[in-house]
Amino acid sequence: MTRSEHLEWCKRRALEYVDNGDTPQAYASFASDMKEHEETAEHSALDVGMMLLMAGQLNTPDAMRKFINGFN
Repeated sequence: MTRSEHLEWCKRRALEYVDNGDTPQAYASFASDMKEHEETAEHSALDVGMMLLMAGQLNTPDAMRKFINGFN
């Protein structure tokens, strides 16, 4: 699977949690899945995401969706 394909797969899986209103699990799924591909495993925005999550900045479905969709 290419980096791009893997990233889209990660996004789809995480957004399923967002659609169900489970933003913490959406982040957990996304971060875990990203670590499964060598080209996305060390994406620096994952650390930023954890900080935003802990600060309450990703606690709404809209905020989490925007965060996840912002990855490229």
